[in-house]
Amino acid sequence: MRMLLKVEMNTEASNDLIRQGALQEVMREALERVRPEAAYFTVENGCRTGYFFFDLAETSDLPAIAEPFFMRLGAKIHYSPVMNPEELAKGLGRIATRG
Repeated sequence: MRMLLKVEMNTEASNDLIRQGALQEVMREALERVRPEAAYFTVENGCRTGYFFFDLAETSDLPAIAEPFFMRLGAKIHYSPVMNPEELAKGLGRIATRG
């Protein structure tokens, strides 16, 4: 299942990692672990934020994905299932319309 993982990083924890020169390594490890089809970084709610779009093979993978963000970055995590345009069209095609 295609998922969106939003990682809102704690500013103090991420500042400490930047000062240590370690934030880049944390993100590299995350990308290797999650293997996203796309990853974007921005600021949301005044915090460094990452968006990762990835394929979730099993729900039992969720702790291994999230815990390093919690532990290293004091992050707030949010998961959402998402669709690409083709999947949306397929899903809408399954809806019976009534006139």
